[in-house]
Amino acid sequence: MGPPAPRDKVVPVPRTLAPGQRSRVHVIDVDTGEDRVLHESASVLYEAPNWTLDGAELILNGDGHLFRLAAEGGMPQRIELGGLPALNNDHVLDPDGEHVFVSADDGRIHRAPLAGGPAVQITRDDGRLHFLHGVSPDGTTLAYIAVERRADGSWIAPNVVTSPATGGGATALTKDEHPDDGAEFSPDGAWIYFNSERGSSVAGHAQLFRMRADGSGHEQLTDDERVNWFPHLSPDGARIAYVSFPPGTQGHPADREVLLRLCATDGTGIRDLARVFGGQGTMNVNSWAPDSRQLAYVEYPVGS
Repeated sequence: MGPPAPRDKVVPVPRTLAPGQRSRVHVIDVDTGEDRVLHESASVLYEAPNWTLDGAELILNGDGHLFRLAAEGGMPQRIELGGLPALNNDHVLDPDGEHVFVSADDGRIHRAPLAGGPAVQITRDDGRLHFLHGVSPDGTTLAYIAVERRADGSWIAPNVVTSPATGGGATALTKDEHPDDGAEFSPDGAWIYFNSERGSSVAGHAQLFRMRADGSGHEQLTDDERVNWFPHLSPDGARIAYVSFPPGTQGHPADREVLLRLCATDGTGIRDLARVFGGQGTMNVNSWAPDSRQLAYVEYPVGS
C-alpha cells in the first residue's frame, strides 16, 4: 500500500505554475460563505497559508521561500531567512507568535524567526525525510511525518512521529504498513488528528483519524468514497476543515478538482464548503484564522 503517498512527499521543490495557470489566495467565512480573493499571481505558485496569532497576516510559501500577506490583501512580502535550503509547503507557526517551524528540501525541520534571520535545524539527521504538520499548543512538541527508504530503494509507508520542539530524539507513534500524513495536534493537545489508509483495503483510500497524543486510542472519523486529507482543527476546537479528493485518487496530487469540507471533531455533520481546482498546496497546513470563523486556501485555475 505504500508507494503513492511517499512519492507525493519527495516531489522536488519548489513547484512552479504551468503555462496559463495562476495561484489565487482566498479567505472564506465558513458560516456565511463569503469568499474573498486576497492575492492572485501568474508568476509565483503560492501554497499552504496559515495565520499569525493576531490574525493580521497570512504566512505562505512560494518559490522555495516564505512570504507574509496582509489579511486585507496586497502583495506578499518575502521573509528573508538566509541560508536555508528551498522550503516546501509544510510550515507551522510556533505558539510563541515570533517563530515559524519549516520543512526544507534537506529533509529536516528548522525553526526561524518570523521577522527574518538565521534559522536553526531542529530534527536530527536520522536518514529519514521529515515533513512538519503540527506543533503542540504549549510549543514543546512537533508532530511530523517521517519517510524513509528500504535497502532496495523503495519507500516505506510514511509514519507519524513526535519529537521535542527544541531538538532531540524522535518517538514513532505509528510504525506499520499503512501510509499516514497530516499529523496535527488538537487545540487542547490531547489528540493528534491525521489522515491514513489504515481503514481501507484499497491503496490510496485515505480517511481522517485521530489518536491520543501518546499514539494510543486510534479512532476513524470519516468513512466515505472520497479520499480525505489534512484534517485541520479550528482554534476553538469545534470543527475540522479538510481537503477531499475524488474517489480513486492516489496520494495528494496537484491540479485536481477537490472539495474543501467541514465536519465536527468526531467526523459527523460533514458539509461542503467550496469546490476548487487545487489539491496539493491548497490547504496542507492549518489555515484557520484565530477567530475560528475564517479559513484561508489557495486555488490554481488555468486559463480564463
